[in-house]
Amino acid sequence: MNTPLNDSALQQLFTEARTFSNWQDKAVSRELLERLFTLASLPPTAANTNPARLVFLTTPEAKQTLAPALSPGNVDKTLSAPVTVIVAHDTAFYEHLPQLFPHTDARSWYVGNDALIQKTAFQNGSLQGAYLIMAARALGLDCGPMGGFDNAKVDELFLAGTGWKSNFLLNLGYGDRSRLHPRNPRLSLEQAARFL
Repeated sequence: MNTPLNDSALQQLFTEARTFSNWQDKAVSRELLERLFTLASLPPTAANTNPARLVFLTTPEAKQTLAPALSPGNVDKTLSAPVTVIVAHDTAFYEHLPQLFPHTDARSWYVGNDALIQKTAFQNGSLQGAYLIMAARALGLDCGPMGGFDNAKVDELFLAGTGWKSNFLLNLGYGDRSRLHPRNPRLSLEQAARFL
């Protein structure tokens, strides 16, 4: 039976969690990243498509390769983060459906339907990117998701020949809270929600 998370857990995941641009000089282990991958792979996607693909940049050399594709305002925060993840999606995700959704021929739903392929890959890959953020926070990591980069250049540098397409970048590590700005406002319930 599910029980609500306590206030401490909700603070870590939501109310006290922030987007970080400045990082402590503290490494993130390969073992923790593997645990993060496993945890983030479990929540739902449409027909268990699991189109997200992740490239973990953990070395200075990999970060320097990425740097020319970044907007100027994202260079320092990315080079100083212990890990940067290229959150991408696989446009041939449906080839894995015999393994991932074996009780019916789900692959046939997508073959030849490029509009559905692109929509499913982007929509569900984005959803998995959000799961990755929440899983990282649950494991004690801080996050700095960002756009502000040249997708075509990232795809050329890191994803050539894979059929994968970059969506967004996610810096991971242990954030420097002393350099945070106050949290920006959010829309109110009245502004952003309707009950019908």
